Amino acid sequence: MQEFSPVKEGKVREIYDVGDALIMVATDRISAFDVILKNKVEKKGTVLTQMSKFWFDYTKDIVSNHMISTDTADMPEFFRKPEFTGNSMLCKKLTMLPIECIVRGYITGSGWNSYKENGTVCGIKLPEGLKECDKLPEPIYTPSTKAEIGDHDENIDFERSVEVLERDFPGHGQEYAEKLRDCTIALYKKCADYALTRGIIIADTKFEFGLNEEGEVVLADEMLTPDSSRFWPVEGYEPGKSQPSFDKQFVRDWLKANPESDYNLPQDVIDKTIAKYEEAYELLTGKKL
Repeated sequence: MQEFSPVKEGKVREIYDVGDALIMVATDRISAFDVILKNKVEKKGTVLTQMSKFWFDYTKDIVSNHMISTDTADMPEFFRKPEFTGNSMLCKKLTMLPIECIVRGYITGSGWNSYKENGTVCGIKLPEGLKECDKLPEPIYTPSTKAEIGDHDENIDFERSVEVLERDFPGHGQEYAEKLRDCTIALYKKCADYALTRGIIIADTKFEFGLNEEGEVVLADEMLTPDSSRFWPVEGYEPGKSQPSFDKQFVRDWLKANPESDYNLPQDVIDKTIAKYEEAYELLTGKKL
């Protein structure tokens, strides 16, 4: 049996090269504030992979994606083990684009802090009088650069995203930037509308894209998971304050309140976190893991 080792490790994911494809494994690691925490959250990787699979299937009419299969029977024998079951995705190889495609449908987090200072989010002027967690008149696209582990992503405007893409793909900067923006907004609108019918508000999220061999833009990485998005319950939603959430905002809030923790979570926070992730999965998909 051929052995495999990760060719790349991110904060949460490990990527294996299996020749003509990649296998992306979502681990049970959890990160916050660009730091990998000392704890693992059991079953988290499976939630992330299966939720991404659900959304990839749901949105393939808007843009193609990198998913081939989440069944380990379709993968080399090395991956047919319990530790890879449910949390692994066989993916097409892509040339990744160096932009994180962030879309905000509600004003919260760093966007709210920026708005309070000068009425803008990532340079985009917003209406006066918005309250924390208000729904925006229209979703806004606020791209960022991709940072290495330990560094912070840099928010950029659309014009700067054109420059970044033009640098790496001469002659295609404007074309790719427009495609990323338009796909990001279309994906968000379709999925946020669906999520509302399932009792979840998607406040914001981020997508990543790559190019296939034909030069077409393809959706990649993860999609609309609690790690890459803010999910709020529709029930009890009330602008003017922070909202309860189904995502790792729960972990962020605990870490902020316990700065002496050295990024070490107590078991009850871990248990509540995976319960939130599983609840979001079940609400959105109508299935239990």
